[in-house]
Amino acid sequence: MSRSLTVALSAAGALALAACAYNETLGRNQFLIVDDSALTQQSEAAWAEALRTQPTSNDATANARVRRVGSRIVEAAGLTNRSWDYAVFVSEGPNAFVLPSGKIGVTTGLLGLVRNDDQLAAVLGHEVGHVVARHAAERYSSTAATSLVLSGVQSAAGDYAQAAGAIGGLGAQLGVLLPFSRRHELEADRLGVDYLQRAGYRPSESIALWRLMAGQRQGSTPEFASTHPSDASRIAALEEYIRSQGWS
Repeated sequence: MSRSLTVALSAAGALALAACAYNETLGRNQFLIVDDSALTQQSEAAWAEALRTQPTSNDATANARVRRVGSRIVEAAGLTNRSWDYAVFVSEGPNAFVLPSGKIGVTTGLLGLVRNDDQLAAVLGHEVGHVVARHAAERYSSTAATSLVLSGVQSAAGDYAQAAGAIGGLGAQLGVLLPFSRRHELEADRLGVDYLQRAGYRPSESIALWRLMAGQRQGSTPEFASTHPSDASRIAALEEYIRSQGWS
C-alpha cells in the first residue's frame, strides 16, 4: 500500500475514533466532525438566500397555519430554546424544510396538497426530526471522511487517478452515503410521528400523507440508488411503528 493511501486511511480512522458521539434520541453512535455553530452559520446564510431569491406568500391565513402547526411541533420536539422563523414560499412543488438554526419553510404546493393540519404536522415533524437527530452534521461528516479516503486513492492511482476517483466515488455513494441517507429518512419518520402524537395530532395521518405523496410522483428511482426509501418501505415502517406504540 502506498504511503499517501496509508496516510489517508490512517487520518480517516483517527477522525472516526475522535468524532464518535452517542445520540440518546436515536439510541446509536454518530460520526460528527462539524460543530453546531458552523451549521447554524450556514443555515442562516441559506435562509437569507432563500428569502432573497425565492418568492414568498403574503397570504395571512397560510402563514398563520404554518406558524401554528410548526410551533406545536417545535414545542413537542423540545426545541423552544431557539428563536424560530417561518415562511411560505410560492412554488407548485410540495416541499418543506427545517434548518438547524431555527427556520421553517413550506411551499404553497405542499399546503395545497395536504388535506388537514395533521398531515402538515407529519411533514414538519419529519423535518424537525432531522434537526433533533443532527442528520445534517452527520451527513456532512460522512461525506467529508469519504472524500478524504478517495483523495488518497486518487493520489495512489497515478495515471489512473481520474478513473479511480470516478469508480470510487460511485462505489462510495451506493455503498455508504446513499444507504446512510435512507437510514436518516426512516429515523426522521419515526421521530416525526413521536412529535406528531405529542403535539396532539393523529399519527395515522402520517401514513395517509405518504400515500398521498406516492400518488403525486411522476416516476421512481430504484431504492438501492436513492437517498430516500421507497414509498412502500416508508409506509410499511410507519405502520409497524405506529402499531407498536398502540396509536391510531
